[in-house]
Amino acid sequence: MSANQRVVVGVDGSEFSTTALRVAGRMAAGLDAPLEVITCLGTSDFFLASHLPEERTPSAGELEETAKRLVEESLERAFGDARPERLTRQVKFGPPAKILVEESRDAQLLVVGRRGKGGLLAQVMGSVSGVCVAHAHCPVLVVGQDGDSQPAE
Repeated sequence: MSANQRVVVGVDGSEFSTTALRVAGRMAAGLDAPLEVITCLGTSDFFLASHLPEERTPSAGELEETAKRLVEESLERAFGDARPERLTRQVKFGPPAKILVEESRDAQLLVVGRRGKGGLLAQVMGSVSGVCVAHAHCPVLVVGQDGDSQPAE
């Protein structure tokens, strides 16, 4: 199976991304495709960490371990013990929107959650999902928080 058949889902550990993960799992199963979970540690994460007191400044490794833990928690919420068979996960360093657009180059579908409905003019999409929709190299499915209120079967 070639890499361009995979379904990519952006996960940040929030309930929004858990919902996107559930939907991406269903889409991957329906398309008989592997599911790749991508978590991004943006430069803002390092910027904020650099401004913490010395004794509280997390290393890149600590940030990566925290990201992995949050993904595991999201996977548990989304699938429980019924995780997709061909599920892989990666933590990447850099701006989330840029990384997800790059990952879309060899995917058949990119799934992202949206936080929208806030900020200026009650935006429907957040900045990451908006960039993905505008610039991805494959179809993008933006999942709202109400997109799936049922637990995984």
